[in-house]
This record gives sequence, C-alpha cells and structure tokens, in this order.
Amino acid sequence: MKVAILSRNPKLYSTRRLVEACAAREHEVRTIDPLRCYMNIATGQPEVHYKGDKLEDFDAVIPRIGASVTFYGTAVVRQFEMMGVYPLNESQAIIRSRDKLRAMQLLSRAGVGMPPTGFAHSPDDTRDLLQLVGGAPVVIKLLEGTQGIGVVLAETRKAAGSVIEAFRGLKAHFLVQAFVKEAEGADIRCFVIGNKVVAAMKRQAKEGEFRSNLHRGGSAELVRITARERATAVKAAKVLGLNVSGVDLLRANEGPVVMEVNSSPGLEGIERATAKDIAGQIIEFIERHRKQGKTRTKGKRG
Repeated sequence: MKVAILSRNPKLYSTRRLVEACAAREHEVRTIDPLRCYMNIATGQPEVHYKGDKLEDFDAVIPRIGASVTFYGTAVVRQFEMMGVYPLNESQAIIRSRDKLRAMQLLSRAGVGMPPTGFAHSPDDTRDLLQLVGGAPVVIKLLEGTQGIGVVLAETRKAAGSVIEAFRGLKAHFLVQAFVKEAEGADIRCFVIGNKVVAAMKRQAKEGEFRSNLHRGGSAELVRITARERATAVKAAKVLGLNVSGVDLLRANEGPVVMEVNSSPGLEGIERATAKDIAGQIIEFIERHRKQGKTRTKGKRG
C-alpha cells in the first residue's frame, strides 16, 4: 500500500508515529506538505503536483491538517478524493469539525449531549444570550480558536459582557457555553477509530487554570469510561462523518457532554497516557477499509 501523509512538519510526534506504523507494516509512505501541493483541476483528469512531480498511484491519504490551513489543506484532500485515493478523514468531514458552530448544530440535531450553547450577532442580545445558557459563569469561545486559545471563562455577568463586547469589537465570531463546574477542570479525550473508542485519557487542568489542554500545561492519565461516554463519543464522530477523531467530553451532572470533536487529534498524549499503539491501529483501519474511490461525500457539501 502506498500512503501519503499530509503534514507540514515531518518531525512532529504524530507524523513520525504514523510513518513508523506504515513502515512496520511494509507500506510505502511519503510525508507531504499540503501547502507545497498545487493542483491541476482538469475535466476528468484531476492531478496533484508537489515540488515539480505529479503525485500518483497513492492508495490512501492521511490528512494531518492544521486549523490555520484548513481551507487549502482540505482542498488538497478533496483533490486526492477526486483522483480516487482513499482518505482517512474526508475533506467535508474535516470542514464540518473545524466549524465549531456548524459542528454544534449538527450534534444538537442528532441529540448528542452538549453544554447549553448560545450564538448571537447583535450586542443588544447579550443579556438574553446569557440567560439562554443559564447565566454566569460562562465559557466564551472564538470559533477559530484551537488548543485552548481564544477560550475565556467569565465568572460574572459583567465580565461576560465585557468579553463579548471586546470580541464583537474585533468582529470575531464566538460561542457562549454554560460552565460545567462539576467537571472540576478535567475533561476526557476519547480517541475514536471507526465505530470504537480505542483509548481514553483524562486531562486535568493545572492549578488556577480551567482549560485542560496539554498545550496549556494540563496533565493526562489513563481513565476508564462508562458505556454512555463511549456511546456519546462514537455518535459524535459518526455525526460529523469522521473515521478517526478525538472527542472531548465533560462529565456533567446530567451525563457526558461534548465540548469538541477534533479531526486531527494528536497521538503523543494519548499514546503515552494509555501505552497503546494508536498509530498502528490507524494504519490497520486503513488496511481494512481502503478501496479506490471509496468516499461518502464525493466532494459534495453536507
């Protein structure tokens, strides 16, 4: 099998582990910077070129697309799809997951548990918006934020109003969510491959911090999840159409609630916390499901 890994940095832990997993199974693998790809969008003969060469004969593509290059990166994935290459995660599924508002709306429609969430445009609606999510404290999230960046905890109505006013002054789009106090600064990252949670870890925020992201100094440990948490994570991934994802849950009083679904989840934290070969399981999934031209969306919006 010939595999392309779309990654801007071949030295990243996740990229290196995927390369190692391919090599261990004697697959040919190549790491490709998606921003160095350029495309020939010709009728009936779509092509991807890279550093002067035409990329062809690949059986599968593994997108490791950073949030900052979502638009161009997913265009490259879509071009591979048009060429009949099997994508680990399809371009449209990645786009769904990266649009936090769209993802929340789709999860809500499917009945997936979420914290009370609000979205508005006019500053005149701030008071009612806060009431919709149960009042302060609230978490305010930029739609474009990643790894905990652009996420603010407003502990009072006045503080929330000030943050919302500042974000609106920057013409930024954001969500307002109820703060799940009972989670006590911890969340659960469920790593989903296909229809199964293959690993889970508990991430705990450092003292004085409410964001549990490892990039923000949080710690991680192996955790046993409930059947309901497992089912919630799998359903969230399925709703967004992701074959591989990291689903972040909070343990709320009413049950597990989804905070985010990540289409390019990192491998370092989850592999070290669980001592599992997640990269190997990803390649095994591709081996079982790869088929030329096998995509669900065929480039359509959804």
